[in-house]
Amino acid sequence: MVGMMVAVIEVCKMALSFLPNIELTSFWLIMFTLLFGWKVFLVIPVFILIEGCVYGFGLWWAMYLYVWPILVLLAWKFRKEESPWFWSVLSGMFGLFFGLLCCIPYVIIGAADGLRHGLYAGFSWWVSGIPWDIGHCAGNLVLMRVLYRPIRSIMGRLR
Repeated sequence: MVGMMVAVIEVCKMALSFLPNIELTSFWLIMFTLLFGWKVFLVIPVFILIEGCVYGFGLWWAMYLYVWPILVLLAWKFRKEESPWFWSVLSGMFGLFFGLLCCIPYVIIGAADGLRHGLYAGFSWWVSGIPWDIGHCAGNLVLMRVLYRPIRSIMGRLR
């Protein structure tokens, strides 16, 4: 089951890779959490490992170690919510704040030269990525809004 979930995420990611910062990773992690609950926490390490093997183990990879579990925790907390608009907004907001969440390693590494330097490094990294985060937000919001009901219905029948 874990292999299938990771395969779905990776195939969708590759299929949409021609679009800048538009992906279905957030969508699938939310949907799998709603259907399978805590089992999704087994998917995250496998997904992250495959991402590292495909794209290399850079600093971005360390960010994935905490960013995706945050999304799954949010989905788990609100798992009883069934509104497509709720999930669309949550997914969109996650995309919007993705860069802010990911700037933490830059703050930590930059802090080796002093806290102020670390804060500047993290802030600069975050601000430079805001246009990408806006695209990520829009993509997550639209994809969740369009796909939530049909996929939730199909997954409910498979259950």
